[in-house]
Amino acid sequence: MGILEATLAVLDVKFAEILPHLDERQRRLYLASEAAALGHGGITAVARLAEVSESTIARGRDELATGTPVLGRVRRPGGGRRPAAERDPGLVPALKALIEPREVGDPVSPLRWTTASLRDLARELTAAGHPISAPAVGNLLHSMGFSLQGMAKTRAGSQVPDRDAQFRHINATAERFLSQELPVVSVDAKKKEPIGDFARAGRTYRPKGAPITAPDHDFVDPDTPVAIPYGVYDLGQDTGWVNVGTDRNTAAFAVESIRRWWNQQGRHDYPDATRLLITADSGGANSAGSHLFKKDLAAIADECGLTITVLHFPPGTSKWNKVEHRLFSRITHSLRGRPLTSYEILLQSITATRTRTGLTVSAVLDENDYPTGRTLTKDERKAILQRVQRDDFHGEWNYTIAPDDPQQAPPAEPDRAKAPPIPAEATYLLTHPALTGMSREQFDRLVEDLEPCRRVLAEAEREKRKGLNRRGYNPGFGFLDHRHRVLAAVLNRRNTVTLTLTARLLGRDRNTLSYHAHRTLPLLAFAAAPDITAAPTQPRRTHPPRTIDALQNAIADYESNIKSGSS
Repeated sequence: MGILEATLAVLDVKFAEILPHLDERQRRLYLASEAAALGHGGITAVARLAEVSESTIARGRDELATGTPVLGRVRRPGGGRRPAAERDPGLVPALKALIEPREVGDPVSPLRWTTASLRDLARELTAAGHPISAPAVGNLLHSMGFSLQGMAKTRAGSQVPDRDAQFRHINATAERFLSQELPVVSVDAKKKEPIGDFARAGRTYRPKGAPITAPDHDFVDPDTPVAIPYGVYDLGQDTGWVNVGTDRNTAAFAVESIRRWWNQQGRHDYPDATRLLITADSGGANSAGSHLFKKDLAAIADECGLTITVLHFPPGTSKWNKVEHRLFSRITHSLRGRPLTSYEILLQSITATRTRTGLTVSAVLDENDYPTGRTLTKDERKAILQRVQRDDFHGEWNYTIAPDDPQQAPPAEPDRAKAPPIPAEATYLLTHPALTGMSREQFDRLVEDLEPCRRVLAEAEREKRKGLNRRGYNPGFGFLDHRHRVLAAVLNRRNTVTLTLTARLLGRDRNTLSYHAHRTLPLLAFAAAPDITAAPTQPRRTHPPRTIDALQNAIADYESNIKSGSS
């Protein structure tokens, strides 16, 4: 008895509706079940209607007969093409040989990357006798632990000494000010922005097919107006203030931005404040070594009656400044994808900056002129240095400027005769052989031998400076006798004790000691001893003592080593 035509017509309709939605294994099992339901001749009829081979339906019948479902597989075990690496054993070594010369970064990193494209690698492998497609190369690279990666700007710049200690000092000082409800601000200048119909990076939501258009080339000439945003971020209030300059980024512009913030916002947020903490970079207009920046800050201190403390981040660490990732990053987000055709648009965009944490930003336009080339006279520099109270810890980065008190007499001029005497016990301690690498008698002979050299060099410097501006010569540093200059130079060269601890023991300012030590270092080349900068039993230390206890322990270890060696 044959299969009815009506039954075949029904199956034809069902196959047309169902089979496109099934994968290979599901189709095989479904067709086998229909063939079994038709009985004799079912396999042939179903194979003809579904346009598949009879062996496919037979395999499906066998799989149904086993009764054990194989989950997660479409084909039977062992089916399909083998991976390219299995078909060609030499493929992986050939690929490694191609990518190793182009490999960038750490070769032992779990995720590496290569600069060659997939098509380049596939073409070179095919030419070498290993035919492969670009997608297959991508899959092979992924299985080998490679991935596409961009560059990450995470490596810090120069590793200056006490870098982490300065971070901790800034954090502790800021927390102390905030706990007393005193203002703490982070300041910096954002990159210069040209004003005009120029393209900007970023994307904004627009009607589809209607982007904001800009010229295909940006031509910025010297007459193009520019905007220099200088930001003041208040850590306590989570508010930002941006002074948009139109001239140059100078020390006067930086201080004027701080003055405007205080007069228009700061004094209202902190009506009872008498102190202000500023964190800034070490370079730029608010540089740690800028006398102009300190002079203009002193003017603010006098005008507002504020005692201003400034803490500079170490060189190469400006990205840690709060204004960078609390204020400037959000402003950049607000300015994305729209041309800054006028100062008004720039101010409106900055003012519209908001965050979920409650950040609000104010912006004003500063059209004042800030010419470059300002200089200070020697008396002005001396007056500024006298007003700046340097901290004991890295006074070149941390200092305080108090309001000028007219009732207070100006500090006396530095006088060699009036300088406090250096304690004899401190000199005796610092001339220990463990620190200088020589006996005290050898050190005394060294001081005597270098005295004529010092006189010759001093006379040569005086002749060189005749009729010239003495700017920069001993700019406000104290005086030091020849013996202790040589001692500071030797200790600095050998690095057996920090200059900070040396200055504390000698009763001198660290900057004074550093200044004279570096000016005396060239004299050590005239020493009679073959090598005064290192001793065989005491190599140069990488972590010199920072406290008196550590110094005494180092001397005790040296003496014990000498005794054990002699015994």
